[in-house]
Amino acid sequence: MAFTRATAQLAEKLNDKLTQATGKLTEATEALTEKHRNAGRATRTRVGLAGAAALAATGVVGAVATPAIAAPEGGSSAYALGFVQAAASGDTIADELKAQARAQQRLADAARRAAEAEKAEKAEAKKAEEAAAERAAHKAADERAERSAERRAAGGYVDPVAGVDTTTTYKQAGSSWSSGKHSGVDFPAATGTPVRSVGPGTVVTVGWGGAYGNQIVIRHADGKYTQYAHLSATKVSPGQKVDGGQRIGAVGSTGNSTGPHLHFEARNGAYYGSDFNPISYLASKGVDV
Repeated sequence: MAFTRATAQLAEKLNDKLTQATGKLTEATEALTEKHRNAGRATRTRVGLAGAAALAATGVVGAVATPAIAAPEGGSSAYALGFVQAAASGDTIADELKAQARAQQRLADAARRAAEAEKAEKAEAKKAEEAAAERAAHKAADERAERSAERRAAGGYVDPVAGVDTTTTYKQAGSSWSSGKHSGVDFPAATGTPVRSVGPGTVVTVGWGGAYGNQIVIRHADGKYTQYAHLSATKVSPGQKVDGGQRIGAVGSTGNSTGPHLHFEARNGAYYGSDFNPISYLASKGVDV
């Protein structure tokens, strides 16, 4: 009986001890669990904020990043996987944008090169046209000069400025002339262009002629006179004998002149007022101007 009582008392004590130990173990387990839960939440919060910042820097915070940031409490490994996937998606979008930018730049460069090539081609074409026109003008002038040389060899007369067409015509009306009409014809040419005697003769006048500027008057064997006006220079003197085609002066713009040219007259006498059609006179000598 005494043994049974003692055994029961011992069992009761052991049960109390076990209950106390179990309670402490339960408290410790609950505290450890709560600590782990709090640590996990803090970790996920820090990672989530870092992920959002990283994705914002690449310009892809939004639908891609939302699943990872809003992931339920399922453990740090699941959350990290979502973040890695979002970051990878962000890198892919960034790479595509860069590729598109590079492609657009290549297109822009190609368009610029094409425009430059077209501009250069047009410039070359224009240069070729100008060169062709210049060659044609030189050819025409050379042909006129050759015809004049042939006529001079046949009749001793030439045009006063080689290879130049006339502009202001004989008897053209205008307020620029005191008589109201042009008393000769004009040969436009650059200052310094040679002026030559249209035929053999004797120099009568050299010097200033008022509105005519620097002038030369020559008497020819047929008794007719020719005048050369607005000269920039003279190469002969009064009384000098000259041949047809001989250089006697240079084109200029002296006197009453609007620009460099030779004013040429045919006259019945040496002085102003005895003029007649110079084109007809030259034509009578076999010269076509």
